[in-house]
Amino acid sequence: MDEECRNCPALCETRTQVVHGYGDVGADFLFVGERPSERADEIGVPFAAPDSGAGGATGDRGGDAGTSLRRMLERLGLCDSTSPPDRPVLENVFLTNLTRCRDPDRKPTDEEIGNCDPYLNAEIRMINPEILVPVGERALAALGAEHTTTPVDELDLSTAHATRIRGRGFELVPMIDPRAQSDEQTQAWLESFVELMASDYRQTKGQRDR
Repeated sequence: MDEECRNCPALCETRTQVVHGYGDVGADFLFVGERPSERADEIGVPFAAPDSGAGGATGDRGGDAGTSLRRMLERLGLCDSTSPPDRPVLENVFLTNLTRCRDPDRKPTDEEIGNCDPYLNAEIRMINPEILVPVGERALAALGAEHTTTPVDELDLSTAHATRIRGRGFELVPMIDPRAQSDEQTQAWLESFVELMASDYRQTKGQRDR
């Protein structure tokens, strides 16, 4: 992974650093967001939660998303609740984004997402997960187009949230951005994922337990 990537000149001017994936490299579950949060841009960890006592990040409130996702992973037993916010200890989970760099004032363009696609594909090949979790509409559209036979215009996030979509070599379990979820939507996603974890999800690719 290139720490000095210059593929997107505009993002190179606004980023603090390149934010590649983070977590358990033998994970079955790979979560993919749209872009690094403000906190992730500062410390280099996708979906990073802010320091205890710090307010939410400005702009897109990315820190809030990191805190919410971490709490969900803790409830699933996939994140050590005693680990520090900036270096969560993850088990069976790998976190990444469609893009590696951040502009604080706008979302990435389609061209910028395309420029980062080789990095995402490399992470997917390296991790070889069983389940892809697109977080937000942009991630669902990108992963759905690449890894399912479902037309992108039929992938509605509000409908797909907390469901299982059979893909080409993977299953997708979409998630509404944690910042936008109601308590009921969060509970529905958690219950769906608990059921998935208790199932024979590894049969997706015909693999035995690792």
